[in-house]
Amino acid sequence: MTLFSSLGDGYVRRALLEVVIVGVLCGAVGVHVVLRRLSFLTMALTHATFPGVVIATMLGLGLVLGAGLFGVLLVAVVAALTGPRGAEHGRETSSVTAVVLSGGFALGMALMSTQEGFSRDLTAFLVGSVLTVQPSDLVVSAVTTAVVLGVLAALRRELHLAAFDPDAFATAGYPARRLDLVLLLALEATVVTSLPAVGTIMAVALIVGPAATARLWCSRTATMTAMAIVVGVAAGVIGLTVSEQWNVAAGGAIVLSVAAFFVASLVLRSLPWSEPVAAAVARRKSAGRPTYSG
Repeated sequence: MTLFSSLGDGYVRRALLEVVIVGVLCGAVGVHVVLRRLSFLTMALTHATFPGVVIATMLGLGLVLGAGLFGVLLVAVVAALTGPRGAEHGRETSSVTAVVLSGGFALGMALMSTQEGFSRDLTAFLVGSVLTVQPSDLVVSAVTTAVVLGVLAALRRELHLAAFDPDAFATAGYPARRLDLVLLLALEATVVTSLPAVGTIMAVALIVGPAATARLWCSRTATMTAMAIVVGVAAGVIGLTVSEQWNVAAGGAIVLSVAAFFVASLVLRSLPWSEPVAAAVARRKSAGRPTYSG
């Protein structure tokens, strides 16, 4: 059964709409994650959010709500333990994120082990279960995406300056710590929103993968963002199609699609015909146009 022949089923339509929304959100936020080298921090947040899911189940609350509230707590802890601009650089930040990653995930597993006969299948929130998405989940995803994209658009200049020239950003008197906090909250909102599609473990791939793929080809943040969104949506649709066609886990198929885009881009960039593309990127950088660093 193909995806298009399954569109008559309500759960498939909801799943398709969810992967499109999440692909747009993860693609846009992932650009800032890649440019500011926050991939490891993103992985820490995705893993450490799991205790919120377990606690919500124990209290009979919404799982996404529990993950979101616990995620805000994690962001506050990371922001408190790392100094100004700590979310971007420094050995101390790496230590903090490593502890948050292992400690948070271990806390979730420990809480699960205390509940004899746990009836809720929390493994779905580890690897995702997009085919069980409900209309209320779509509303949450759409609203979160609209809010996060609005924040990124409003702070576009500040975010780009902080990513490309943090020294100039600080010298200009911008509140670097507040901007870091806003970006961390947007990132955590993205992590929580992507839970139904790929779960806590694989969410980092959907956030980082499309942006990392786009970075191989694009020299401007606007085109990089557009391409990251396209790759994120395409990976979601392809993964869902593979899931319906061959009856495999949708979350795993989506992440494998992201990985396939990235690996294919790496291979294509290594071919001789891709050299003119690299030369064009270099010319734009030398001309002083806004490009990503690295």
